Amino acid sequence: MSAFRMYLRVVSESLQPEQISARLGTGPDEATAIGSRRRSQSPPRAHATWIRHVPAPAGPGRPEDLEPVILGWGPAFAAALGRLAASGDADVSLVVVQELTDPEDPQQKGIFLSPALLAWLAEAGASLDVDQYVYCDCDEQGDRDPCGSVSP
Repeated sequence: MSAFRMYLRVVSESLQPEQISARLGTGPDEATAIGSRRRSQSPPRAHATWIRHVPAPAGPGRPEDLEPVILGWGPAFAAALGRLAASGDADVSLVVVQELTDPEDPQQKGIFLSPALLAWLAEAGASLDVDQYVYCDCDEQGDRDPCGSVSP
């Protein structure tokens, strides 16, 4: 399993997913509508979410391995996202999720984004959201645990 995954997220308080799709000229991999509920007892959502996943190619699935997928979506899609973001009708972000399970594995460390990807994100009017999660068993007997922090 890869330590990284990415997805493009569009959030709007005024547009439903179908309207976002129409403005972008393509549909999402998943979406939630304004007014929908997570569970029947949950309050209605105040915003719509439109998500396109970045599928991992064969290999480790590091951010630099996922970049060609995003760049392959092309400049026209980035421009459409940029127009949507500039309109104020939606916020666009690239979400990078990092799950660190082995602090000694160099494939799980670091996030590198190329100038080409940063230019694509700028054209898309997208922010970058990095979510990091560390899962490890800490050794409370030693001076340092496997995660690298000092034990009490």
